[in-house]
Amino acid sequence: MKPSILVSWLDMDRLDRMLDYLPATQAAARDALLDELGRAGLAEPWEMPPDVVTMNSRVRFVFDDAEDEVAMTLSYPKDMDGAPDKLSILTPVGTALLGLKVGDTISWERPDGALFAVTVRGIEYQPERDGQYHR
Repeated sequence: MKPSILVSWLDMDRLDRMLDYLPATQAAARDALLDELGRAGLAEPWEMPPDVVTMNSRVRFVFDDAEDEVAMTLSYPKDMDGAPDKLSILTPVGTALLGLKVGDTISWERPDGALFAVTVRGIEYQPERDGQYHR
């Protein structure tokens, strides 16, 4: 069973608009994100708990209980500029992380069909926690 997730209505609105313009070649990524958004609880941006992964959060996570943490910023496709520390929401890992809280683990299917688990270890930066709602 997947852990519950929480998304701000502002991120939900932006993601819905982004999904409206995705090309057909990204149908699998769109469908995976729509499934996640469909099970999300909604919150006011200014009431978002500080331990929840939101869009533009810098999140520390691990794969399959590995010891080495990865730190990346969950980003919209339009903000992907080739920086190695940005993670698109349209990747399996990006979709899996959205709305999780620190300590949550979720199993997710990679494009090749193999499963991986990702665990949120910390949030180094969350825009809502910093009062940044219009980013």
